[in-house]
Amino acid sequence: MALNKGNAAPDVTAATVTGQHLCNHKESISNQAPAGNENFAGPGAMADSLLGTESAESSSVNSDKSSLQEVSMTELYDRVYEPKAPVVEGLLYPGTYIFAGSPKVGKSFFMAQLAYHVAAGIPLWEYQVRQGSVLYLALEDDYARLQKRLSRMFDVEGTDSLFFATDARSMAEGLEAQMEQFITKHSDTVLIIIDTLQRIRELGSEQYSYSKDYEVIKSLKSFADKHGICFLIVHHTRKMEAEDSFDMISGTNGLLGAADGAFVLKKEIESGLSRMLMIRFDIEHLTGKEAIELVNR
Repeated sequence: MALNKGNAAPDVTAATVTGQHLCNHKESISNQAPAGNENFAGPGAMADSLLGTESAESSSVNSDKSSLQEVSMTELYDRVYEPKAPVVEGLLYPGTYIFAGSPKVGKSFFMAQLAYHVAAGIPLWEYQVRQGSVLYLALEDDYARLQKRLSRMFDVEGTDSLFFATDARSMAEGLEAQMEQFITKHSDTVLIIIDTLQRIRELGSEQYSYSKDYEVIKSLKSFADKHGICFLIVHHTRKMEAEDSFDMISGTNGLLGAADGAFVLKKEIESGLSRMLMIRFDIEHLTGKEAIELVNR
């Protein structure tokens, strides 16, 4: 059950149902190159190397980026990969996710609620969380507005593990370096929320291409995979409805193409229901769509 207090953010309950189709899946794998047969050169080979003569063995040890570092199916099966510990059990895992919705639908309220629950180690509805430091880049807010919103939601309860910043550099101007500094100071970081994508992306022109959309999410995904954290990137949806709700995410398919999954928050006017649709591409955790209904009381 949610821990909201006051009347600003609605108390919510959640129900999970199986959705419809999803045929495209991705698997997250390590970026490490396949292990080769490493041979230590003897004194003679070392001497040859000093003279500028490299043996075939020493050449194979050196990483050659111009050649493929392939691995056989048998070798791949022999490898052991540690499972990803969830940030929110059954809902959010390490990786990069898009959280999209129309303006004023409640995205920022839900982000604050999620951030607080993870930072405080409090279950979100029936979902268990992995407690850790959370960085919330509230780039469309100021601290006075954040204080007012949080006090209405949680009264005077707080946590030292939830951090906010209302200003940050763009990806092109050094955002990754800023986040590296934060993670160095807070090694238990599990979640970074970027609200919104528009505030940190590189502005090259009025129009965004598939390649530009793909590249910005790919850069964030590489950072998340490197540090084993989760990125949740707040974004907007188009005004025009679509048969598939995920087609409403503003921008090209490059955003979803590079992400590990996405959430779409929709307001159903007739029923007064806020519905959060979720799609995740990692088949270890999910092989379809889920709809989580947030019922306002």
